Amino acid sequence: MRALSMRTQAIHAGDRGHSVAPPLEMANSYLVDPDVGFSAEDLDDDSPFIYSRWGNPTVRRLEVRLAALEGGEAALCFGSGMSAITGLFTHLLGQGDHLVMSDVAYAGAVEYTHDLLPRMGVEVTHVNASGLAEIRSALRANTRLVHLETPCNPILRLADIRAVCEIAHEAGALVSVDSTFATPVITRPLELGADFVLHSLTKYLGGHGDAIGGALIGARAPVEAVRQRIGVHAGGVLSPFNAWLILRGLSTLTLRMQAHSESAAQVAALLAEHPRVTRLHYPGLPSHPQHALALRQMRLFSGMLTFQVEDGPAMARQLQQNLGVFSYAVSLGDVRSLIFYIDTEAMMDSTFHLQGTALEAYRAFAGHGVFRVSVGLEDPDDLCHDLEQALR
Repeated sequence: MRALSMRTQAIHAGDRGHSVAPPLEMANSYLVDPDVGFSAEDLDDDSPFIYSRWGNPTVRRLEVRLAALEGGEAALCFGSGMSAITGLFTHLLGQGDHLVMSDVAYAGAVEYTHDLLPRMGVEVTHVNASGLAEIRSALRANTRLVHLETPCNPILRLADIRAVCEIAHEAGALVSVDSTFATPVITRPLELGADFVLHSLTKYLGGHGDAIGGALIGARAPVEAVRQRIGVHAGGVLSPFNAWLILRGLSTLTLRMQAHSESAAQVAALLAEHPRVTRLHYPGLPSHPQHALALRQMRLFSGMLTFQVEDGPAMARQLQQNLGVFSYAVSLGDVRSLIFYIDTEAMMDSTFHLQGTALEAYRAFAGHGVFRVSVGLEDPDDLCHDLEQALR
């Protein structure tokens, strides 16, 4: 067969067997021949399914499909996006190693690198990943990994994946990219030189707000090494039922991301002109400081945007009370539109701990705080009307 499009792969990649819809295999263990070893250390590519923590047919189908969508050789699913991040970090980094990481990224990941990772003897340097000179100056002889998140959570600042990979690889470091906000429909980091791409399957890839999961995708040998060392022994594997739900969501991923992006553009255009909005950031608008990079690196611009008003905390209470279609809730990538206020000072105290020029760079995107908006799949006219009446 000729190469299939992403839209077709999202439905068919990994399909084998006699059922049209992906079956759900919930068994803990499987019938095996007497010569099969008892230890997971004996596993290889030809091993049968033995025990569901080591490998499960439903989870494996999801892994094959994710690898196909990202253009990778292999994928490994985890119980959450955080488990995928900590699994990769734990596998690659040890006593005396150095990690360079985006100073603004998913809160749980940043907090992990402030606290738990240094306890393992790993040095961490947080940098503004949009600045190539800053990344270059942070690299050391013992730098093992550079970790990016683009667009970054919550302020939608971008990192130039191709340029960062060139810099990191010259220094002998690997590059991982959390591409949760973009999905493979919008950006494929492996094609831009990244060694690993990570996703919270909880968000756009699952897409329905009802299943938690995470994934690591890359070349076969390093991904299988993470499976053997972390997937099997740390045990943070994905539930087959959640894998089944996420497979269902993946079937409509390309269509959903097109709709999310189109609706977000319409909502962004409304907010850009709204008298109560003092600043708006959406990568698809020329007003975004890195719009030129977005045009090079992103096929669409996703459903995420941020905006600011004069009194964020007061407006948060007003929106929570008055919104009818939007849900005032955390998370993102749902079919439902979500909005949540993220206070800058609170984020500095709890998570990012930025100071000086790093704090100034964050405030350039976030001011005193931003409303992070995940535009869902409702009619964009209804969403715009809901925001207009709630912002009065």
